[in-house]
Amino acid sequence: MTASAQGAAARTGIRRGLIEFRQQWTNREDLFAQLVFLGLVFGALLFMRGSQLPGTSFSLGSATVPGVLGAGIVFNGLSGIAGTLITDREDGTLLRAKATPHGMLGYLVGKITTFSLTQVAGIVVLLVPALILFDGLAPDGAWSLLHLLWVLALGLIATMPLGAVIGSLLRDSRMMALVMLPMAGLTAISGIFYPITALPAWLQDVGQVFPMYWLGLGMRSSLLPEEAVVAEIGQSWRLPATLGVLLAWAVLGMTLAPVVLRRMARRESGSSVAARRERALQRV
Repeated sequence: MTASAQGAAARTGIRRGLIEFRQQWTNREDLFAQLVFLGLVFGALLFMRGSQLPGTSFSLGSATVPGVLGAGIVFNGLSGIAGTLITDREDGTLLRAKATPHGMLGYLVGKITTFSLTQVAGIVVLLVPALILFDGLAPDGAWSLLHLLWVLALGLIATMPLGAVIGSLLRDSRMMALVMLPMAGLTAISGIFYPITALPAWLQDVGQVFPMYWLGLGMRSSLLPEEAVVAEIGQSWRLPATLGVLLAWAVLGMTLAPVVLRRMARRESGSSVAARRERALQRV
């Protein structure tokens, strides 16, 4: 594939991603579902506003905001991308993309664009009122938000390629439980919603292997005041380690994703799509 062909496919993918994103935020049903979910999350945060982070005088609600943002990146990056790939493979969308010149590249760029914009929009919708209603968030102003941006960018890069790998390996949508159950377990030991120091030392070590812990830590370091660091391991934000671990997961995902996606695309055919539809009809 020439550089000009790659560029054309990427531009097509970006346009497709922008169209899909615009549809999500202009379609009444999709918009209602997203706003209801964000409203429920924000309501839960408000209930925690009167409690305090252990060892500090800082609001537990304020301390939980970064964890909610980090968890959203992980869940959307992993299960969101994986679920979309499975659905598009089952209904023939992926096969149609494969049949067009450089269509797979355009398809992937489009999905990355859509999910990135959706994630950024969700963060903005949640974070703007949180900055108004919760004391102590983003204490350094513009610098805190710039810090948040690099953590967000790394989080997207570290999770979306892995989501594409997972979606390529699963045969159908019924297997998404194999993704959601481990993610629920990782959430429980990641300390993304509460200090990981409350867990046994061996569980802390396991949680720190995965990007969810480091995304939560990076979000907290960008949005919380310095006094909140007392609840962290070693009472440190560990920014170099956050950068290194998220980069390592990003490199792993970007190395595996193209290989796995190419193998998956080669197996796609009209007969395989028809067989999936037949299995789906039998389940109904």
